[in-house]
Amino acid sequence: MRIRIIDAFTDRPFTGNPAAVCLLDGEGWPDLRWMQQVAAEMNLSETAFAHPLPGNAEADWALRWFTPTVEVDLCGHATLATAHALHIDRGAPSTDRFSSRSGILVARTHDDGTITLDFPAAPVKAIPIPNGLSEALHAKPDAAYGTGALGDVLAVFPDEADIRSLAPDFTALAQLARRDGTRGVIATAPAADSGSDYDFVSRFFGPAAGIPEDPVTGSAHTALAPYWSDRLSRDGLTGLQASARTGLVHTAVRGDRVHLTGHAITVLDGSLQYTPNKYAR
Repeated sequence: MRIRIIDAFTDRPFTGNPAAVCLLDGEGWPDLRWMQQVAAEMNLSETAFAHPLPGNAEADWALRWFTPTVEVDLCGHATLATAHALHIDRGAPSTDRFSSRSGILVARTHDDGTITLDFPAAPVKAIPIPNGLSEALHAKPDAAYGTGALGDVLAVFPDEADIRSLAPDFTALAQLARRDGTRGVIATAPAADSGSDYDFVSRFFGPAAGIPEDPVTGSAHTALAPYWSDRLSRDGLTGLQASARTGLVHTAVRGDRVHLTGHAITVLDGSLQYTPNKYAR
């Protein structure tokens, strides 16, 4: 069974966010435990599985995402990686509709190789800074916001340097997430230089979901885009995720949807030796 590792939200190998992508031949899902074991074996922040939906009027593919430890409801970079894999196989720009836990998601591949994801927006709402968050981050944010169904806490800091210097206590962050029923923490701040090629910076921490720090988090930008577009009074923005690998996400708010645009590049193309049938023996 073919599996690929694709770096998303970058046009350079070994940067951006790597996702494993497995395009299945059949029209149903293999064993759930097998998919989770594959994700654990890949040990990337996300592994995507997709199977075709012939004759379906709403979607072309069914899509699921797994961290090394759990299945998740939404993942941006692995969706972009899946669209990239389909584009490479076809050799031409296309539009793909994915049926997922977060509804129908659309990915459009353009002539220049960029891919735009059409995702549900996650409007933010001010909340008190959760107890213990500043201690877990080893830094106090200016404000905190809930992100609704996305399930993250958005922590806003005054300066880009604050984001780059964060050194969280991941054990404490995981305990907070389990206590509050959240997925993770998005830390963000405005770009330090108004002349830079990005408008805001962020980092994402999700140790309770098996992801201490995610390199580039597309789903987090469904909350970052509405927040920064409102704050900066601009629609089209660019976010830099300031992880060690870094990556750029171009955002545009479209009503209750967010468009996330980026590049992707395949860095590994191989075969799984233990397919679901072999695994079951």
